[in-house]
Amino acid sequence: MPIASAPRLWLATTLALAALLAWDASGLDMAMAQWFGGPGGFPLRQHWLFSGVLHEGGRFASWAVALWLCAGVWLPTGWLGRIQLSRRVQLALTTLLAVLVVSGLKAVSPTSCPWDLAEFGRTARHLSHWALSGDGGSGHCFPAGHASAGFAFVGGYFAFRRRAPALACGWLTSALLAGLALGLSQQARGAHFMSHTLWTGWLCWLTALLVDTLWAALPRYGASSISAGTS
Repeated sequence: MPIASAPRLWLATTLALAALLAWDASGLDMAMAQWFGGPGGFPLRQHWLFSGVLHEGGRFASWAVALWLCAGVWLPTGWLGRIQLSRRVQLALTTLLAVLVVSGLKAVSPTSCPWDLAEFGRTARHLSHWALSGDGGSGHCFPAGHASAGFAFVGGYFAFRRRAPALACGWLTSALLAGLALGLSQQARGAHFMSHTLWTGWLCWLTALLVDTLWAALPRYGASSISAGTS
């Protein structure tokens, strides 16, 4: 399978951004949230599958994989043994950076979760998540932090694509599906709108693409020195 060129990846990233902005303007966030909730709130908020398995269990699984990637920089096991040290560093770094980007934006966001809105029995107003003013709720709900437990791993595509392109595509597909599943589970609970999940996916991908671009620009002596310990 041919490796996608950087211009094509940047074009795809730009097209995805345009699609995201179109989703924001469509008003479908509220319509989709109303599939799961109403004036009485969200009946699935405490459901064992969404709250226990997919929320708590998903978080635990994500940190376990992240720890494996970090430990694998020095002690590569499994698929990590197929790439050189520099790519293992890139993968671990990208994953942690993606989580930090999403967490940082979430920490300063005034946007409240759907379960805080008046439409679902509380008091907050439904505003754009790009609004700088508060909506009367608790805020700190954009982008979707839990979805990053899957999307943060999209950087594996860039780490594996030169040595194992088929594995890279499988890794990317798995990360995207995991992030989407975790995001949808939180939407069912009333914790996020679909746009929160989609923006998280885009931000994690952008982080991975930027890191890969910077990695490719490293001086040859830097790249060779960091990759000296190939597996």
